[in-house]
Amino acid sequence: MTEDARPEPSAPQAPSYRIRLQGHVGARLTDRFDAFEVRHEADGTTTLTGHVVDQAALHGLLRRIRDLSLTLVAVTVDPAPGEEDGRDPLTSA
Repeated sequence: MTEDARPEPSAPQAPSYRIRLQGHVGARLTDRFDAFEVRHEADGTTTLTGHVVDQAALHGLLRRIRDLSLTLVAVTVDPAPGEEDGRDPLTSA
């Protein structure tokens, strides 16, 4: 008996988030966000950019920002590949 050798469907890639914080946050605090790219902006804010796998991880990240007494300015999500056209890759056929 042979098994069907179909490729595994690839898991959807996590969307990328840009999280803007008030002020230029120092390395001591940004080290807590090691999975994120940290950029100090000319307008005096700090932007964290990276992938967040799900809503629970996003809530944990926002909770960490709160616990560090950082001021959240904005959260922007860039759609994951395949979601650019507004379709949900999990429910679209």
